[in-house]
Amino acid sequence: MNKIVILKIILSTLFLVCLFDMSYGYYQFVRFTGMIGFGVLAVKNYKKDQTWFVIWISSALLINPFIKIALGRDMWNTIDVIWAVLLIVSMILNKRG
Repeated sequence: MNKIVILKIILSTLFLVCLFDMSYGYYQFVRFTGMIGFGVLAVKNYKKDQTWFVIWISSALLINPFIKIALGRDMWNTIDVIWAVLLIVSMILNKRG
């Protein structure tokens, strides 16, 4: 298992755990980890696949901990599920190709 696959598994797990009632510190940790993780994924896809690059860089900007975007818990939960699904789908598609 390569490092990118492990990163995607960790990120998707972190996002799914966000669906539970966690402490504020956990969400802060997820914001930092998510921004860095999505940034790494964007860099890895910069020349290889522009679609995934745009998805990952947009995700890094949305989750960044410095300029917080207040969307409400329900919207963030929806985004967390979308991110988990995207990460899993990207692993499946990458395995095929």
